Amino acid sequence: MSRPVDVGVPSFDPKTFGVEQRLARIGTGSVGGKAAGLRQIIEQILPRFDGARFPDVEVVVPRAVVIATDVFTEFVERNRLREVALGEAPDPEIALAFVRGELTEEIREQLRQLLALTHAPLAVRPSSFLEDVHHRAFAGAFTTKMIPNSEDNDALRYRRLASAIKLAWASTFFDGAIRSRRAAGLAADAEQMAVIVQEVFGRRHDGRFYPTLSAVVRSYNHYPLPGSKREDGVVRVALGLGKTITDGDHVWSYCPYRALAPPPFKSTADLLAFTQTSFWAINVGDPPPPDPAREAACLLRCGLGDAEEDGTLDFLASTYDPGADQLRTGIASPGPRAVTFAPVLESRTIPFTPVVEHLLELACNVLNGEAEIEIAAELDRERGLPMKVAFLQVRSMLTPGERTPVEDGELEAADVLVASDNCLGQGARSDLTDVVYLRPQHFDRGWTRMMASELDAVNRGLVEEGRFGVFIGPGRWGTTDDRFGVPVKWGQISAARVIVEASLSDAPVNLGHGTQFFHRLLNHRVLYMQVEAGGHGRIDWQWLEDQEAIWESRHVRHVRVPRPLDVRIDCATRRGLIRRGSP
Repeated sequence: MSRPVDVGVPSFDPKTFGVEQRLARIGTGSVGGKAAGLRQIIEQILPRFDGARFPDVEVVVPRAVVIATDVFTEFVERNRLREVALGEAPDPEIALAFVRGELTEEIREQLRQLLALTHAPLAVRPSSFLEDVHHRAFAGAFTTKMIPNSEDNDALRYRRLASAIKLAWASTFFDGAIRSRRAAGLAADAEQMAVIVQEVFGRRHDGRFYPTLSAVVRSYNHYPLPGSKREDGVVRVALGLGKTITDGDHVWSYCPYRALAPPPFKSTADLLAFTQTSFWAINVGDPPPPDPAREAACLLRCGLGDAEEDGTLDFLASTYDPGADQLRTGIASPGPRAVTFAPVLESRTIPFTPVVEHLLELACNVLNGEAEIEIAAELDRERGLPMKVAFLQVRSMLTPGERTPVEDGELEAADVLVASDNCLGQGARSDLTDVVYLRPQHFDRGWTRMMASELDAVNRGLVEEGRFGVFIGPGRWGTTDDRFGVPVKWGQISAARVIVEASLSDAPVNLGHGTQFFHRLLNHRVLYMQVEAGGHGRIDWQWLEDQEAIWESRHVRHVRVPRPLDVRIDCATRRGLIRRGSP
């Protein structure tokens, strides 16, 4: 599965890196999907940016070096890691074996040369070869690590960087990544991993380093709010590092054409409960103890009080006035803070949304289709301007094609197992006979991690048999907050080809849209259905309970129905259903 050398990315040269080079390559193999996106930004998108429209805005791409796939292949073979990588070893054992592996002297020297040129924090991100070859998004299946790179000890800085690169390589063979490949019909050893080492964009605030805000922007929104169209797109924005967004934590979402539309919360209390209350930063204070196998070892999870102390909350928050039971833009008065981004979105002088729209439009033009971009921004502490924007990633989005009609009356049919008027994806399936579901009568937030473990075991069996199925359950799939669902990772439910979420009465209405977890559903063409409490949809739980179980516990049940289910989702109306197979 070899590919031509990516000649468009120049070889790393310490004499010109950062001056003539914003993106360079170590090695001679493929640079993978993420690095290819950076190259598109640098060569095709940013040259079209109309700086004259935004005189107080600077758009940059943080300097990056990509370690090509041939370095990965050589490292694995020379250190004889394939046996442990493809065996039954647990993830920590694989990580430790890789971290103990030795890089060649040539690679070690090039990494030392890179470190001599920068003392900025570094993000070490896998850049999947398979994203390029198969046009599939494997983002989130691998491990990204951020390191402070601020120590006075050069040897320690090198060890942290080398360990982070090896951990990214090791994650290629972690259980979830292998099962994701198998579920996609790919061999366990199909991946050849490139790694990007990129300067983190942001500013130092004592021992914390982070950008004012991070955002993921999509030109197509499968979950438009009332008054918006899917074609209007969506912006998901968070205080601090973008990890808050990719982890699926609470962030602010809005339509770029209706930035000031009322938020989709039932009450101010709901808004305060379901907006961002913490953020991620890199620890650039006292060096944390080395922990090469832990992804977040060099990160800090901080509170809104920290951001207010740093002066980064000024343009991002509103203040709750309990007397009037309403939010007031800004933080000039005392009271609970809510990260609504109202100061910057309401501003007539800070062109955050116009810049986002312009960059997204350029990306769509270059990609000749719908696009998703990732950015971060630094605002002047006093006035908001000048504003500096980092363009971090671009990728194509899959969007609905030919319709699969679902008429309104069909949702009421007697043989419907699941009916929903809030669906993601489009198409039909008639090849699924396995249903894995969380039993609603026994759903208990205190046992969600146990449920995740049991789902993992069922999923393993399905993957080993080469079978796929429908996964149904209360709450949010893939959440990082145990209060709102089951914290599974994608690899633990990779056999799912249809996912159904039944909303909990005290959880947000929009359960998980826009998270990286759901981006992966879309790119793997997994159909998604949401059944809201008190809404028009329904799930026939009793019919499921009446089916004979392949395996069951108090919380999880796996059944195999005698005839394939009829699954259909209509992208135009967002209606979808699952009907029991005909006798």
